[in-house]
Amino acid sequence: MKYISALFFCFSLCFISKQIVAKQLNDTLYLADPTVFVDKGSYYLYGTSGDQGFLVYVSKDLKSWKRKSENYGFALKKGDAFGNKGFWAPQVFKRGNTYYMAYTADEQIAIAQSKSPLGPFKQETLKAISGAGKQIDPFVFTDMDGKNYLYHVKLDQGNRIFVAELKADFSDIIPETTQACLSGTEPWENTAKTDWPVTEGPTVLKKDNLYYLFYSANDFRNPDYAVGYATSSSAKGPWIKYAGNPIISRKLLEINGTGHGDFFTGKNGGLAYVFHTHHNNQKVSPRATAIIKAAFVKDKNGIEQMQVNPESFRFLTQDGN
Repeated sequence: MKYISALFFCFSLCFISKQIVAKQLNDTLYLADPTVFVDKGSYYLYGTSGDQGFLVYVSKDLKSWKRKSENYGFALKKGDAFGNKGFWAPQVFKRGNTYYMAYTADEQIAIAQSKSPLGPFKQETLKAISGAGKQIDPFVFTDMDGKNYLYHVKLDQGNRIFVAELKADFSDIIPETTQACLSGTEPWENTAKTDWPVTEGPTVLKKDNLYYLFYSANDFRNPDYAVGYATSSSAKGPWIKYAGNPIISRKLLEINGTGHGDFFTGKNGGLAYVFHTHHNNQKVSPRATAIIKAAFVKDKNGIEQMQVNPESFRFLTQDGN
């Protein structure tokens, strides 16, 4: 009788453990190319999730994320703005009382508007911004002088990062201001030694009159997909790559495909980076959404360097588990 009870107890523990593991896997958020926008005490999470538009999740504490129920959880839905498929890499920002979403669709870049970070983000005229060829991965940066810049990726002799000035109303770029920023030239940026080096997912921060351009390198399917940065005294470059790159990688976090995210400042004033990883170390997709704490730290010469805390790394889940 004791033997049967012990067997039953072990079986129950095993069953419960499997349930817990399955629940954790089911609760993990799977948004690639993620971004977090902070507004009025709430965090809004967006990312690449399919061909119907962009989902939005909301949290008060960065732990418990809930999907908006209205409009099937979409902040931007196909048909309301430019694009038929390939809705990738959104960025949300606010100017005045208007919320904007810059995003990729049909391998072009568009910018939509809304009265709320929950959406719906729409365009009166469904159109992409100007520019020749395929353009993806937009990031809008407004400098202290009020000038707007669009950092983006052109698929031309590799995935290369460019910048162009934006019109004040964000309706389009000023084409003649477009210029190259950087491409994959370092060994860590092209570990597969392909003829099509990849640098993408730009994000720009400014600290003490120095501009920091963060980017991901290698194909996103490569286990070595990783994050580095370059600096410049101008928003348009030239850019000098950080000698300590990459700052986020599988070597640091022991998981494949770490990259393509965005920085945000939390309600406590701390800086964090939200990004995606491979589903696991055997499978690429669906890519999981993760977060890591970050901070500028002065080196011995007094220059601010970006550092991340690997112990703070965690995946985002829908119920905070």
